[in-house]
Amino acid sequence: MENIQKTEHIILRERLPEAEVYLRHPNILVVTGVRRCGKSIFSFLLEKGHKFAYINFDDERLFGLRASDLDSVLQAFYELYGELDYIVLDEIQNITGWELFANRLRRSKRVILTGSNSNLLSGELATHITGRHVDVKLFPFSFKEYLAFRGFVLSKAYTSQEKAVIANHLQDYIVNGGMPEVYKFGKSILLRTYDDVLTKDIVVRHKIKKSDDLKRMAKYLTSNVAREFTYSSLAKILDVKHVSTVSKWFSYLEECFLFFRLERFDFKLKMQFIAPKKVYCIDSGIVDLIGFKFSENKGGVLENVVAVELQRKKERDPELEVYYWKDYSQKEVDFVLKKRQKIIELIQVSAISSQDQLRERETDALIAASENLKCDDLTIVTIDLESKVSVKSKVIRLIPMWKWLLE
Repeated sequence: MENIQKTEHIILRERLPEAEVYLRHPNILVVTGVRRCGKSIFSFLLEKGHKFAYINFDDERLFGLRASDLDSVLQAFYELYGELDYIVLDEIQNITGWELFANRLRRSKRVILTGSNSNLLSGELATHITGRHVDVKLFPFSFKEYLAFRGFVLSKAYTSQEKAVIANHLQDYIVNGGMPEVYKFGKSILLRTYDDVLTKDIVVRHKIKKSDDLKRMAKYLTSNVAREFTYSSLAKILDVKHVSTVSKWFSYLEECFLFFRLERFDFKLKMQFIAPKKVYCIDSGIVDLIGFKFSENKGGVLENVVAVELQRKKERDPELEVYYWKDYSQKEVDFVLKKRQKIIELIQVSAISSQDQLRERETDALIAASENLKCDDLTIVTIDLESKVSVKSKVIRLIPMWKWLLE
């Protein structure tokens, strides 16, 4: 880790200042996120300038290590490096019973835990350090982070030339995604990451016997991002006998951050619970590689990019809730943004680049949802069209995706 800045192209991630504040206090900082999204580098940036120790429990040489061995590991660090300020335990969920060790360590050190499973804070840790841990969820690069990684410096006013360059970068970002290593090793690293999530984090961890069925389900979901699904329909398509099995598998895929779902908004919570969900993948590069190419399903992939960005916004603003909307006549709005008891914005995503391509179906759905949900902040995210249109006394803002992502 000491030589990492000399050998790697490192950018400051957007959530770094927030995490630095958390570490000023005797908290355990828990950094979670999908495999290979940059958690280890993020931890390095947090401990840079301090005496630190780092250990990666995803290293196959440490397989079989037990919680009772962790004190010996710590002693070895002291012998090598002397007194330490920070300790990073990478992919710590691989060690059963690690929680008490981490809690004891917190009393004298700044402790950073990383893990590619959202259940990292379940069980013993949550019991022993209630109120003494902070969770930061890391995503693949945002578009702003991607531009920084590419060396593009944003200006306050965009010239026509800059807009064209940003639009080209957006195309690259959509097709290749935001996983940092893609831009070093190519898209083959995505396939390895995808396989590691399914095999190491799910099949092996949960001892799944019908691994081929699970992998077929993951491929089906990747090929159907931005579409509705139910567990019963998935079970029928995959020819899996029990709906509960499919539900459990999907929860594993969510725990590993590979997919997430949106609920359909309804004022009646019971209807919201039983309605179909919509599925999205954590990275558009994975969608392009495993599912449909961007050129084959522009609308779905663009919607997936917006969905991931909205999840980032949710992590920064705990009050923000994100849903989709659909009425009895099948009019659908891609995203409903809610804060407390108020709907604050309705967003459609459309693969259009001129106003002539704007379809009534998209505007009619926005107007219907606007009236139903009492919200007048209406947006259509487009490929590169910027305008305003008036429909039935409602004003709809059309904004290019690159600009929306950078807002």
